[in-house]
Amino acid sequence: MQECFVYPGIDAQEGVCGGGARIVRTRIPVWLLEQARRLGTTEAELLPSYPNLRAEDLATAWAYARGHGAEMEREISENEAE
Repeated sequence: MQECFVYPGIDAQEGVCGGGARIVRTRIPVWLLEQARRLGTTEAELLPSYPNLRAEDLATAWAYARGHGAEMEREISENEAE
C-alpha cells in the first residue's frame, strides 16, 4: 500500500502501525482511539494520555471512524485477538 491521505490529518503507510489509518505526526492508530471511545474513555482522558494528540485530531479520528465502520470493526477485532 502506498501512503495515502484519506482525510486531512489521517494517513496510512505500509510498515507504519500495520498500514492502518493513523493520526498524522504520530503512530496513534484511529482504531485504538475509536476502541477507547467505545469503552467509555472521554476526550478529556485521551488527550493527556497521548501528549502529541490535539483535540482536532480526535475530531478527525471520529469522522474517519464514522465513514469507515467496517474497517474499524475489523481492526479492533484483530487487535483484541492478539
